[in-house]
Amino acid sequence: MRLLSVLTIVTFIGALAIPTLLSAEEFRVWGGKTDDFTDSQGRVWNGAQQEDQSWGGWIEKLPRTAEVATLTADAQAQAEAAGYDVELFYAVSWAQFPDTVKYQFKTGDGVFDVTYLVGEHWSPNNRGFDIFIEEENVEPLYVTPGKDEIDIKMYSGIEVSDGALDLHFAGNAETGAGDLNAMFSALEVVPSASTAVDPKAKLTTTWGSLKDSRQ
Repeated sequence: MRLLSVLTIVTFIGALAIPTLLSAEEFRVWGGKTDDFTDSQGRVWNGAQQEDQSWGGWIEKLPRTAEVATLTADAQAQAEAAGYDVELFYAVSWAQFPDTVKYQFKTGDGVFDVTYLVGEHWSPNNRGFDIFIEEENVEPLYVTPGKDEIDIKMYSGIEVSDGALDLHFAGNAETGAGDLNAMFSALEVVPSASTAVDPKAKLTTTWGSLKDSRQ
């Protein structure tokens, strides 16, 4: 009877662990675009100039757009090394200060890693704003890179408890930059790798606890 109880507990814990191992939905948008883009790895990037789609969209005010299809050789190498097509860094969704850029992804609850991608073509080293994720300022006093250069920034372990992940880009004069028009070239939101459960670790802990309780 004791063995049956142990097996029942282990089976129950294993069942709880399985859903966390299933691949959850990933979200990607590229700025300044309405049409979707399939990259060289087969990943689909939804056009960011869309509102209230199944995946989410811009909120409050439609961003403006701009595009320059040029990157330095170093920027191209940086993008490719990080696993992103250079086309993602040409266009942007932006807001004229004091307007801000706001997006929402319909992620559901969970923990996510967010990657911000931008190509600077207009105000090199002179565009300043804050980046907020879930109302937390994750990148205060951010200044974009040089002309036709790029930035790739990841923010890990973002917890969502209300079913949607919100991003907000807002110009900040405290950066000392002359251009406060916030923008992005692409955004990527994926389930955090840190949330995966190791079933062996779970079972080891459980068997150890059961063994101790029997002594």
